[in-house]
Amino acid sequence: MDHQPKFFENLSGTGKAIGVLTSGGDAQGMNAAVRAVVRMGIYVKAKVYFVYEGYQGMVDGGDNIVEVSWESVSSILQVGGTVIGSARCKSFRTREGRLQAAYNLVQRGITNLCVIGGDGSLTGANLFREEWSGLLEELAQKGKIDEEAVKRYAYLNIVGMVGSIDNDFCGTDMTIGTDSALHRIIEVVDAIMTTAQSHQRTFVLEVMGRHCGYLALVSALACGADWVFIPEYPPEEGWEDSMCVKLSENRARKKRLNIIIVAEGAIDCHNKPITSEKVKDLVVQRLGFDTRVTILGHVQRGGTPSAFDRILASRMGVEAVLALLEATPATPACVVSLSGNQAVRLPLMECVQMTQEVQKAMDEGRFVEAVRLRGTSFENNLNTYKLLSHKKPDAELPKTNFNVAVLNVGAPAAGMNAAVRAAVRVGITEGHKMFAVIDGFEGFARGKIKEISWGDVGGWTGQGGSILGTKRTLPAKYLEKIADQMRTNNINALMVIGGFEAYESCLQLHEARSRFEEFCVPVCVLPATISNNVPGTDLSIGADTALNAIVETCDRIKQSASGTKRRVFIIETMGGYCGYLANMGALAAGADAAYIFEEQFDIRELQANVEHLTEKMKTSIQRGLVLRNENCNENYTTDFIYQLYSEEGKGVFDCRKNVLGHMQQGGAPSPFDRNFGTKISAKAMQWISRKLKETYRKEEGKVFANTDDSVCLLGMRRRNLVFQPVAELKTETDFVHRIPKEQWWLKLRPLMKILAKYKTSYDVSDSGQLEHVAMRSPKEAETGAI
Repeated sequence: MDHQPKFFENLSGTGKAIGVLTSGGDAQGMNAAVRAVVRMGIYVKAKVYFVYEGYQGMVDGGDNIVEVSWESVSSILQVGGTVIGSARCKSFRTREGRLQAAYNLVQRGITNLCVIGGDGSLTGANLFREEWSGLLEELAQKGKIDEEAVKRYAYLNIVGMVGSIDNDFCGTDMTIGTDSALHRIIEVVDAIMTTAQSHQRTFVLEVMGRHCGYLALVSALACGADWVFIPEYPPEEGWEDSMCVKLSENRARKKRLNIIIVAEGAIDCHNKPITSEKVKDLVVQRLGFDTRVTILGHVQRGGTPSAFDRILASRMGVEAVLALLEATPATPACVVSLSGNQAVRLPLMECVQMTQEVQKAMDEGRFVEAVRLRGTSFENNLNTYKLLSHKKPDAELPKTNFNVAVLNVGAPAAGMNAAVRAAVRVGITEGHKMFAVIDGFEGFARGKIKEISWGDVGGWTGQGGSILGTKRTLPAKYLEKIADQMRTNNINALMVIGGFEAYESCLQLHEARSRFEEFCVPVCVLPATISNNVPGTDLSIGADTALNAIVETCDRIKQSASGTKRRVFIIETMGGYCGYLANMGALAAGADAAYIFEEQFDIRELQANVEHLTEKMKTSIQRGLVLRNENCNENYTTDFIYQLYSEEGKGVFDCRKNVLGHMQQGGAPSPFDRNFGTKISAKAMQWISRKLKETYRKEEGKVFANTDDSVCLLGMRRRNLVFQPVAELKTETDFVHRIPKEQWWLKLRPLMKILAKYKTSYDVSDSGQLEHVAMRSPKEAETGAI
């Protein structure tokens, strides 16, 4: 897309005042959003005010509305909840309350409001905006403000950000706090699984979500739960029998534990509540299983925000300030939200109306409609869960006589096992025989290949690393042996899960087709690497887990630095030549700088960073954090930068360094990686099935696929999941440095710099367009967003 970049330098906030408030239930990540609004506001020379205690503080005025500085939001990025407080407010629901709130805002010249909250809070803000001129007229009549003020503050701009752990707001893929709440749930489930396994127990877990089953559904997907109850998809009549049959079948298959997840708002098809106690009693009475109930409650709202929520909230906060600067009296109140990995602006009331439509559909028993209105992401989650959780009896499964092999290639990445599990189960459901290859292409050449069944992959979603084993070896030197194994085992399709090596391997297989007919089969690559350096996709399985590991360590290091004062830490991250982890880690941890290969730097820049930190030490924030990608520069090594900072900072700050190393590859996969791996793998397996049908030659009784589009990589591009022929991706690849030539996240680099108080230019060409909430057609839902 050739556009003339539009930079925000020409958007000045001089003379503008922005008020920021959090309202309704708290959510992790709200502080990151508050921090971004304050810093971006100050950066564009606007005045920024905290409104403490939500709308209550706006009505009460006084010390509840305070102008803030850059340092006011230091050290809040990693704190859960909201530091400016949130309260349910009855008085704001009355016109008198809103009149008082308008008076308090006009006194301080605030005509721009950034509201972080749920749909109730945002609806209230919109009403306030619509009444604004009437409220000012009334204040003038009562003699509280003069006519000059009425003219000067004639209109109020409102931008909303959705902070809600339930993810119950239509128009956005993820609300601030949802990912962190999933982290809390998955931590609990992983812990419970070990004790449940020891005693052969059944656990019924109740999670939040009075009107929305998102948390229950995604956590069920992420931990491979046996059964899930959500408000949008009540179980059919007679569910009690089906559930008990499924649980006893699982026990018969030697599964030592059962997990059932219940959303607090779960109902049956007659709109009667299904409670966790009811489910427990049923299991005990019918099956006599040792059953326990765990209600997670407010644990889900607590704890530190995940890396995803911090980045999401920081992006939304900056976007919200841009939206306020660009707003005119004619602009409708908008909400900044996320679609795929794009920040978008949507009319606030369209989103609210659609959210209310979902509730209405559920109240009237139109559940299919309710799921569709929730959006593509929710619908895909539900369909994937249904595919993976219930195994049909063998007699009901189709028989295709196709053999499909799955293998891991490259370095281990968290989420690989979830992808293998999904591939195996979807493949079996489609009627194929599934084979697992041990130790990548090296193992393949040695004949380490075995059939794998539905039960073999039980409990794999939560396991880190690669259970199948993985090697970086490329197939080129083993082509003949691999072709022999393909022939011997009659392999008709391949699914290769891995990083840059997986992509390169499939290119080699594609190029070897002219010599070996065995490779003329459908091949699909799933990107799985912590480095996120695979062409053709914006995100890879495993990158989110690694990012969380980095951010968690940075939080601890920052705490240590805050204690000792005047200390700067240099932290080295992995990623090969790809700066994704260093850059995004810096954004999520609130670092002062990040050195990456993609943005060349010289000694002058290092000098400027040292001076910047020297200035910072004069403020109340006496600590520094600098991230460095392992291959950003062959001469400016971590040791060199450490020594330079130590020398130049003498007498002002001291320095420490930390190489994070392989801890970034380990650990249990994050909810995002489990879910992403599961969903893209299921989609890839369905593509393989389609290709097998298309390329099967009946007369010869074999599969023959030799077109470019039969070796594809499935990647996430902006808002959609796309299958792209690997041959076409060659032009987008820098093979020397093993990175894509263009990377979307580089656009977020200025964000990190702005939030660390550097002057920079920020291309805002992609933002600024108000879109509409679109309902996708079922066809689009199949091909489109994740």
